[in-house]
Amino acid sequence: MQARISDARPAGFWLLPLVFALFVAFMYGPMLVIVVLSFQGPEGGLTFPMRGVSLHWFRQLAEGLGVVDIGAALRRSLGVGAAVMVLTVVLSVLAGLAFRKKLKGGNALFYIVVASLIMPSIIVSLGIGLEFRLLDTGIKWLLGALGMDSALENYGTALGLYTSALGAHLTWTLPFGLLIMFAVFNRFNPSYEEAARDLGATPWQSFSQVVLPLVAPSVVGIGMFGFTLSWDEIARTSQAIGDVNTLPLELQGLTSTVTTPSIYALGTVTTVVSFAVMGLAIGLALLLARRRKG
Repeated sequence: MQARISDARPAGFWLLPLVFALFVAFMYGPMLVIVVLSFQGPEGGLTFPMRGVSLHWFRQLAEGLGVVDIGAALRRSLGVGAAVMVLTVVLSVLAGLAFRKKLKGGNALFYIVVASLIMPSIIVSLGIGLEFRLLDTGIKWLLGALGMDSALENYGTALGLYTSALGAHLTWTLPFGLLIMFAVFNRFNPSYEEAARDLGATPWQSFSQVVLPLVAPSVVGIGMFGFTLSWDEIARTSQAIGDVNTLPLELQGLTSTVTTPSIYALGTVTTVVSFAVMGLAIGLALLLARRRKG
């Protein structure tokens, strides 16, 4: 007669779930606290206990926080996030396709791209800011040498949201997109493309109708990474954006001046945007995967 195997869990088994629960609480607890405190009443403060429950601080946020134009900062962050998302997707897919074949100097190029992940973000930002200031000096010298005094007087700086700041964000998002596409194409079966070519498909038709639908869920994931990484980026933006601010930079500045729960309301809004983007991306990826299987 076989001995019955006991279903009892060893004492050490419960230690792992406890550690995991503490880790989740440590990661998401601060976010939950900010969300809860943002719904306080007009007399609410920055700490517990809560004083009433209302949407007062969200209305206060919509009216503006002093001289800070939250709406403009929000539009700037959404705009640069969308631009980063599109460029990250396009460049990552093209690089993934290119690296499927052996490229001369490909290893060096790969390490150069990935090196930005290990560089301190503030150093990257300072370097980009200095590079564009040198560019400003060169442009002003050229305008002066050409006698274009009117253009020289009206010239400001090449630093801006869609120039230096965009480039700074891409140094953060492109390595992730490239690594994801490498993993995708390493598992990709080239026989699908060969079958399409045998049936008379052009290279563009083979890519658009065969390759792209198969890798579409991963492309959506890259787009989500690109937007969300850009959406909350501070260090790489701080020295490379010029005379305007994105929403994270405004939020960072407000932490030293705003002493009401309106700053928590702003944090809740940014968190909702992040989760909305992730939800849309996951839903779209699942839809594409279902259509591919169908």
